Amino acid sequence: MSSNHTLFQRACELLPGGVNSPVRAFKSVGGEPFFTARADGPYLWDIEGNRYVDYVGSWGPMIAGHNHPMVRAAVERAIGNGLSFGTPCAAEVMMAEAITRLMPSIEMLRMVNSGTEATMAAVRLARGATHRDIVVKFEGGYHGVGDSFLVKAGSGALTFGVPSSPGVPKALADLTLTLPYNDADAARVLFAARGDRIACVIVEPIAGNMNCIPPHAGFLEALRELCSAHGAILIFDEVMTGFRVAPGGAQQLYGITPDLTTLGKIIGGGMPVGAYGGRRDLMQQIAPAGPIYQAGTLSGNPVAMAAGLAMLELVAKPDFHAGLARSTTALCEGLEEAARAAGVPFTTNHVPGMFGLFFSAGPVRSFSDATTCDTTAFRRFFHAMLARGVYFAPSAFEAGFISSAHGDAEIEATLDAARAAFHQIATATS
Repeated sequence: MSSNHTLFQRACELLPGGVNSPVRAFKSVGGEPFFTARADGPYLWDIEGNRYVDYVGSWGPMIAGHNHPMVRAAVERAIGNGLSFGTPCAAEVMMAEAITRLMPSIEMLRMVNSGTEATMAAVRLARGATHRDIVVKFEGGYHGVGDSFLVKAGSGALTFGVPSSPGVPKALADLTLTLPYNDADAARVLFAARGDRIACVIVEPIAGNMNCIPPHAGFLEALRELCSAHGAILIFDEVMTGFRVAPGGAQQLYGITPDLTTLGKIIGGGMPVGAYGGRRDLMQQIAPAGPIYQAGTLSGNPVAMAAGLAMLELVAKPDFHAGLARSTTALCEGLEEAARAAGVPFTTNHVPGMFGLFFSAGPVRSFSDATTCDTTAFRRFFHAMLARGVYFAPSAFEAGFISSAHGDAEIEATLDAARAAFHQIATATS
């Protein structure tokens, strides 16, 4: 079998940058990515047989661990009946019932095939319903690769220093206004000046693409009040947080009701999927019920629905999220303790099942705070941990994810590796 290096060289001849998504590349940390051969529980194995404790989890959907037997069995049963029908199937209705039961703000929904497709469709709906053009997003936020969102974007775009991608028409970018995340006063000023032209505000209720930054007290409440007062649509992008941070997502965790919600990741159980939904009066404006067009041949794919239904059944179990919260807290507190012992400036942010690692002496509460962290120290830490069998996201600007499969043994192994890694960083900088 090929080595990771050999396979990457082959990939570079055929795939831009050798990968099919920029966040998989190691460009910001240096080196070359490994190629995964298989995954199970909290672990990945590369094609050379190396095992890693995985804190990426396919960028979020593997909340119950990789290759969960209940999800795998559901997929195997679905495959026995066919891969795609191009007609309605019963699982689509069951999925809609499951989502609306867990997220009461979603009265109706439309299945799509990715988080990007969900956010693009939600913004189109907001513009069509309000007859306005302006979209408000937040600096460092990332809502997929739709043209309207690649304006001061976070995630991979931030990692590679391309905050506004070539190919996005200036006229379209002019219709996207960007505010500082966690700055309610800036939002108030903008609405006071242009509130009658704003179609929607789209926000990650917990920022996950400038690393993990929870909202300040009152921030989401202010957005809800401003949108209600000015007739704008509040869209929560819960592609990352939906069903991860609480059974009903961040909107349940913080007690805020958005007008529309976008979902992905977990509702596919690892299969490609997305959804958007919300108030009935808004969703009934989507074709064929209404005039706002959106369609997709593979939307509601029976295999993806089967995987997602099994995953939602798992996360809806009592105490599932309490267990995630305990594991996440243990990991983050242990990492901070290891850094302090080594004298390395370091802090974390975390919510149940989701965390951020920052090489910073102080708290990180905004995009500007995140961009002033020590990325050189992060690169050293990333490679020191990878060499010890622990895989974090290969970027200082990506959130980490923990699953119910990460037990005490995996967390302690991670902390053992971290103690050595922080000592190595301290030695290199002394």
